[in-house]
Amino acid sequence: MSTELPPCPECDSEFTYESGTLLACPMCAHEWMPGETGEAVEAENVIKDSVGNVLRDGDSVSVVKSLKVKGGGGKAIKIGTKVTGIRLIEDGVDGHDIDAKVPGFGQMQLKSSVVKKL
Repeated sequence: MSTELPPCPECDSEFTYESGTLLACPMCAHEWMPGETGEAVEAENVIKDSVGNVLRDGDSVSVVKSLKVKGGGGKAIKIGTKVTGIRLIEDGVDGHDIDAKVPGFGQMQLKSSVVKKL
C-alpha cells in the first residue's frame, strides 16, 4: 500500500499534506477530501475555529475571548463560555458565520475566529 499523497487537483503541487480528514495544499491553500473523484471541497466553504479546527453543524465550542454584546446593557459573554449545538451559516453579516444559542444571552451569531472547538 502506498503512503504517497496525491498531488493538488488545483495547482498540481506535490507538497500536499493531511489536515484532519482533509488533504491540503500549502502552495494554493486548496483543501479536498481524499479519494474524491468529482468536484473538490473548496477551501472557502470550510469554516475553521480560532486554532484551525474544522467546524461542523452540531459541534460544541467555547468562547476564547470576552465579547461585548451590543444592546446587552453592558453585559459581556465571558471567556470560556460553552456553546453547544452550533449551526454554520454561509452568508453571515460582517464575518459572523455561526448561529448559536449562547447561555444567558439567547440566540445570536458569532464569528468563528472567537471560538474553539471542544
